[in-house]
Amino acid sequence: MNTLTIERQNGNIPKSVAGEDHVSGLIAYLPEAEIPTGFKTEHVQPVSTIDAAEKLGITDKADSWGVKVLHYQLTEAFRVNPGISLYVGVFTKTDSYKFTEIKTVQNYSGGRIRQMAVWCGDKKFTADDVTTIQGVADALDTENAPLSVLYAPKVESISALPDVAGANQCRVSVIIAQAGSGTGADLYADEANVEAKSSVSAIGVVLGLLSAAAVHQSIGWVKNFPTGVNVPAFGDGTLYRNLDKALVEQLDNDRYIFFVTHIGQAGSYVNDSHTMDSATSDYAMIENVRTMDKAVRGIRTYLIPELGGNIYIDAETGKMQSYSISHLETTANKALEDMEKAGELSGYKVEIDPEQDVLSTSMVEIVIRQVAVGVMRKIKVKIGFAKTV
Repeated sequence: MNTLTIERQNGNIPKSVAGEDHVSGLIAYLPEAEIPTGFKTEHVQPVSTIDAAEKLGITDKADSWGVKVLHYQLTEAFRVNPGISLYVGVFTKTDSYKFTEIKTVQNYSGGRIRQMAVWCGDKKFTADDVTTIQGVADALDTENAPLSVLYAPKVESISALPDVAGANQCRVSVIIAQAGSGTGADLYADEANVEAKSSVSAIGVVLGLLSAAAVHQSIGWVKNFPTGVNVPAFGDGTLYRNLDKALVEQLDNDRYIFFVTHIGQAGSYVNDSHTMDSATSDYAMIENVRTMDKAVRGIRTYLIPELGGNIYIDAETGKMQSYSISHLETTANKALEDMEKAGELSGYKVEIDPEQDVLSTSMVEIVIRQVAVGVMRKIKVKIGFAKTV
């Protein structure tokens, strides 16, 4: 009998997402001999799907354990956010990490990257790592290409991690999460050097979550950002469920990012969206940094065309004319107005002092105040019996 059979195929067509908040980067360091073929000449490549990564030599069948881990991280990032726009950098492993490759990848993207993941699974974590990465990120900020960096070092012992959080380290977040089941756990078990195991990390999951989140949203939001990791663990293989509660709280206080479970909720979730900044800083959480970065980028986009333009002065008072002030305030408002409409800000105000002596200085100072969107990190419920209600 004549028949017609049609099989539906997954073409892995790259998803399209509006804006650029999802534009991300991922860096891995491998021995020279293990660098995939597609990265030997040009160390940075745009990767839109896992198929594209595999064509560049990043496969789960590679001889290199590090390449398999990189494939796993990319698979997880695309699983969590299929619409992520990703630039991947694979660089030669070194004995002295300067992390200047962060700048290399950001420059390759034309400054578009908003969050960058750096996997250093065989490098023991030190306070100097945070300082060095923050320095590179600060330099990019001065070049108007700000980003947040997710850093996944080697976790030798979850109980011996140093307390390195401190002031002015707002662009670095340290990821110590790892999967305790599935591919992530299998890779950790297969690590050849048992005496000095490298951490696999779940940095691909965190990168996917961060790229999927709006800039004002915490990736610790339970309802919106499940990790998809059934058995959460840490970079030394310790399962979250086996860790003492006091140590879990200490790791959270030390501002590390890892996965936790909640009774009554299936799966695991991010403990919080810490940066390595001081806990009292305005930029202690990634969403605050991302929100400010977006505001700064938007304001800059609208104000740059005004450079070299005319400012009219009242001939009698010497003050700036009201219509010149109004024009600049409206221009500076545009990006913030868009963000408020998108729910990324609670409010804002732009002010320009008309008393400024522009004729002498050729400078106009604009003061902008933003009201951030709050994050409900704690809920307190009072409940009891009553005779009537």
